Amino acid sequence: MKNNFILLFEHLGRYFLLLKQLAQFPQNYTFHLKELVKQLDELGTKTLPIILMVSVFAGAVTSAQLSSQIKNIPLAPYTLVGSASRTTIFLSLAATFNGIVLAGVIGSKITSELGNMRLSEQIDALEIMGINPKLYLIQPKVIAALVCIPFLTVISFFICYLGARYGAIFSGNVSAEQFDEGFMYNIKLEYARIGIIKGIVFSFLITTVSAYFGYYVKGGAVEIGQAATRSVIACCTLILLFDYILTVILL
Repeated sequence: MKNNFILLFEHLGRYFLLLKQLAQFPQNYTFHLKELVKQLDELGTKTLPIILMVSVFAGAVTSAQLSSQIKNIPLAPYTLVGSASRTTIFLSLAATFNGIVLAGVIGSKITSELGNMRLSEQIDALEIMGINPKLYLIQPKVIAALVCIPFLTVISFFICYLGARYGAIFSGNVSAEQFDEGFMYNIKLEYARIGIIKGIVFSFLITTVSAYFGYYVKGGAVEIGQAATRSVIACCTLILLFDYILTVILL
């Protein structure tokens, strides 16, 4: 148990040192900008389809479950399905649920990519050339995620709404008018702001934690796979933890 605590603090210390080094300005803005554009495409454009698919089905399942449960509550108005779906979409589905999905998609990819570069000595070659590999390889990923993932969260708001709306309608329990009335009743844009803030925090956690596990990997191909698994577990755990913390603080 004692060794586990020592190992935990060792990882935390090395992680925060990595964050400190990422806060520096890049040495070569041309290379940095090219890598940033590449990462914007990787983390934004190429992840959009899975966000759309996950959002529409998550919204549909949520409203379908709510509409089936509302029948068991005497005198409960069916407009509650719309209002409950709205709160769930803004506070959980668009940010947290998609964050966990992206932790598996983006996080494992970043860990594997950096791990392969570490074991093939490409990172060592960058250091010999006088290029800071943390700034060149990791910082553009963090910046791209901070730009793309909150934007994807906003898109997810609308896709989740459409999925929830038609999921409730197709369930046969709620009409379109009832759902829309409940969704728009006493709507609070503060919830959308909280969802966007969560998206920003989660994007930072996903990229930095997964990059940490990949950058410091040791061993061979098996260890890269293990590092990718650990990074996804760590990202998902931190997302759920910060989801609770941010909800308590911001609500």
